[in-house]
Amino acid sequence: MSVLEMKVPSPGESISEVEIAQWMVSDGDYVEKDQTIAEVDSDKATLELPAEAAGIITLKAEEGDTVAVGQVVCLIDTSAERPAGSTEPKPEAKTEAPKEVKEEKSETEKSVEKTSSPAKSESYATGTASPAAKKVMAENNIQSNQVKGTGKDGRITKQDVLEAMAAGFDTNTVSGWGGTREKRAEKMSMLRRKVAERLVSVKNDMAMLTTFNEVDMKPIMDLRAKYKKMFAEHHEINLGFMSFFTKACTEALNLFPAVNAQIDGKDMIFHDYADVAIAVSSPKGLMVPVIRNAEQMTLAEIEREVKRLAIRARDGKITPDEMTGGTFTITNGGVFGSMMSTPIINPPQSAILGMHNIVERPVAIDGKVEIRPMMYLALSYDHRIIDGKESVSFLVKVKEMLENPERMIFGGKDPYEVLLGL
Repeated sequence: MSVLEMKVPSPGESISEVEIAQWMVSDGDYVEKDQTIAEVDSDKATLELPAEAAGIITLKAEEGDTVAVGQVVCLIDTSAERPAGSTEPKPEAKTEAPKEVKEEKSETEKSVEKTSSPAKSESYATGTASPAAKKVMAENNIQSNQVKGTGKDGRITKQDVLEAMAAGFDTNTVSGWGGTREKRAEKMSMLRRKVAERLVSVKNDMAMLTTFNEVDMKPIMDLRAKYKKMFAEHHEINLGFMSFFTKACTEALNLFPAVNAQIDGKDMIFHDYADVAIAVSSPKGLMVPVIRNAEQMTLAEIEREVKRLAIRARDGKITPDEMTGGTFTITNGGVFGSMMSTPIINPPQSAILGMHNIVERPVAIDGKVEIRPMMYLALSYDHRIIDGKESVSFLVKVKEMLENPERMIFGGKDPYEVLLGL
């Protein structure tokens, strides 16, 4: 008998352990080479674990277990014969949704045949949604207590959610309140635990302050209204606000390099580039993918990269390399209705810009009161490396370029000053 030991590969630098989020196969199944057998959570992203060879699999870890990088998580008997009646899979194109449903159905059937797992696994899995199920539930605002899990150890599968949606929900329980005194415990994911540790660390280790300003969004909104159709047809991407804010920030970072710097022991590390991290919400929690060399990109290139990274984060396909190395972060709480907040710095960076919702308010324009679409901006910064003058000046420069979009073309300068050589 020839047995292959499958070990946890390293997802990236500084990652020493991962968590088994979900086994896609059961103990004793015959697996094909490169078939996805598990999803593992690191403190940065969810990764797929493919089978290194074909054969019968023996699981050595349970869902919810934390395992070290390099630890054996399963064995594959490569000398085992393919089960009778099964044929080697052909490389034909299949849609992703049917594949997920098929896998989860087989998981449901196997759970009926198998005895329940130990109490540790059962307490973790009961009422916990699989990644595919969690995505559907988030998109349709469905609570876990509205769906009965039929997967392994009571885990909620995507098929469970689809069947519950087809059957309809009791209007008395849609809000999630059942009138009971019950409570449940859910294990924090590795990503959530790491985020919690980093947030506490920032509060303890940084001299964090926040400065505020407001920006009149009318010039940007007028520009978008005038050119959005032409922009979409020419670049095949929609023109959003994020590209304007990213471009304004890169120009301001060039003028105030300390905002783009980091502390390393007794040294200050300055960057001659702007790797801008964009905070996005995903089913796994907050993720911060990075746009490399944003200072060199056009508005269209920024929009494409933001869309690409947001989709990968939403689908759980983002890699650790795509979320490391940022020099500055932008977060947009306005999409959730936030009017004002104090964003927390993403270490080891030294500053983060918070965008908020756009609200029409009366403001004084040339001595007259006008109704304008206004947005509050918040810049949280590490006072150990960034002085108040630099932080305030940076935010004022961002405001000036957003209210005068043409300045982004001329490196933050007034176009008439450039024309006159001033």
